[in-house]
Amino acid sequence: MKLTNEELNILGILEENHSLSSKSIAMQLAMTEENVQKIVKKLENEKIIVSYPTLIDWNKIEGKEMIVAMIDVKVTPQRSVGFNEVAEQIYRNPEVTSLYLMSGTYDLSVTVEGKTMKEIALFVSKKLATIENVVSTTTHFMLKKYKHDGVIVEGNDDKDRRMVISP
Repeated sequence: MKLTNEELNILGILEENHSLSSKSIAMQLAMTEENVQKIVKKLENEKIIVSYPTLIDWNKIEGKEMIVAMIDVKVTPQRSVGFNEVAEQIYRNPEVTSLYLMSGTYDLSVTVEGKTMKEIALFVSKKLATIENVVSTTTHFMLKKYKHDGVIVEGNDDKDRRMVISP
């Protein structure tokens, strides 16, 4: 879909700071607030704006700590559907936070969250590895997050860590 310059400018502003009001965006682009709202609604309806992310450091909140694992999955593709059916079986699990078809050694990259390593290990052994056409898995546990979705998580001391927007 080809977008107008106004639409592209609004997307650029929202990508940088999704919490800006339509009034603020309108002032930046010399547009009316109503026109900005109309364009944003159109972009949401067209699924060009997929969601508005909020990055929360759950590890700072007692009782909400999560372990994140990235799992490489090798799959035998199925005739006429490729990887889609296996991918759907995987992404329907609530533990799965993201799933990507990849090029290279492995076919799928799955990101999973759990309260413990054991919880993730059980997900891999009981839910993921048992799916038909899954040939193998390799699990990588995230030890520390330095940057996520363009946001740098600063500070070496876990008590002093704060989030800042990277340039």
